[in-house]
Amino acid sequence: MATVLLALAIISTGLYAGFMLTFRTGVMPALAQLTDEQFLAAMRRINEVVPRPLFVLTFFSIVVFPAVALAVPTEGRTTEQTWLIVAGLVCSVLNHLVTIGGNIPLNNALAAAERSAGTGTAAPRTSGAGGGRSADWSALSDKEVRTAFEGPWNRLHLIRTLFTIAAFALLVAAALG
Repeated sequence: MATVLLALAIISTGLYAGFMLTFRTGVMPALAQLTDEQFLAAMRRINEVVPRPLFVLTFFSIVVFPAVALAVPTEGRTTEQTWLIVAGLVCSVLNHLVTIGGNIPLNNALAAAERSAGTGTAAPRTSGAGGGRSADWSALSDKEVRTAFEGPWNRLHLIRTLFTIAAFALLVAAALG
């Protein structure tokens, strides 16, 4: 059972790491070439479409499968393998913390700025990345919104991509060990 759970951890983490890397190396460079208005519209639609059930399942499985694999007793697992799985799990949790504490608040601020632009009213203040500060982009131009969003979002995305790739490599190392 522990072997199956580790295999599921590797598969789900590999899929998620591939998604993150593709976004980093393909999607964001392509979007960077768009005008401010096009970029903002594209990111808003992506942020609406991505958090669907299959993505959410994959998002949570990169933490759940390694955790359950550690919890299931197994004979023959070395201490080194256990620590590799723990390290992979820690990297996945760190990915989630960056996502929840950084990227999602930026996505929410971007969405709120669109809603306020469409209604002509001030956007509700939303929690922003970094220490709980708020982001209210309702009075900003498209160029200013893009500047406030794109750089910080890409930096955070690089961090979470690296954490997820590391998690995948550590889990594979545990399986090979």
